[in-house]
Amino acid sequence: MTDTTQVASAASSKDPSVGLKAVRSLRVLVERLEALQVDNARGQGWTWEQIAQQLGVTRQAVHKKYAAGRGLLRRKD
Repeated sequence: MTDTTQVASAASSKDPSVGLKAVRSLRVLVERLEALQVDNARGQGWTWEQIAQQLGVTRQAVHKKYAAGRGLLRRKD
């Protein structure tokens, strides 16, 4: 699934196969968007603490996930 609107609509499908596949697609999209914005924030000089506050996580969690480029714009599928 590639169109975000279709994926979002499919996520509420009565068919679990369709719904779960859509949820997986949305999860991948969110991870990519988060990585893009963390990279953007770091590029603009934001601290790990500032990023963590905006994401609602700890500084340690965001640093562990994204420090040294781990996870940034990398496909996980």
